[in-house]
Amino acid sequence: MKLPKELLNGILIFVGIALYFFIMEFFELSNILYLRAFNAAFVFYGVARTLKSNIKEGKTGYVTNLLSAGITAIVGVLLSVAGLLTYIYIRGGNTYIDNLSEEFLFGGEPTANEYCIGVLFEGIASAVIMVFVAMQFWRKDFAANK
Repeated sequence: MKLPKELLNGILIFVGIALYFFIMEFFELSNILYLRAFNAAFVFYGVARTLKSNIKEGKTGYVTNLLSAGITAIVGVLLSVAGLLTYIYIRGGNTYIDNLSEEFLFGGEPTANEYCIGVLFEGIASAVIMVFVAMQFWRKDFAANK
């Protein structure tokens, strides 16, 4: 059974982000906010792969591609947040949150669930932005412009 490209590219986004953060954690760079923002590149890559695949298949409708790219990005974000929550609990739960970048989202002391909900909202917002950026990048190939 072949997985839909949206799911496959969403998993690719998750794997890219997970490996990136593991490498950052290994080199003790995970507290640098600017490096954490680089994960948007993985979302853009996965979304662009979906759009490129759609265009190769002859699917050039703007709305069709917008929905396909959106599903890809949201799958990647949801898997990444689930992976983060799992990783936090493996590393000690709420006590591990203190090791994460404090200036990232919150003041005070959020729980693991609160932290992941904040990351989820931020991830969805950045995913929507990446989808629209990718749609502008690939718009020359859509039927509405032909």
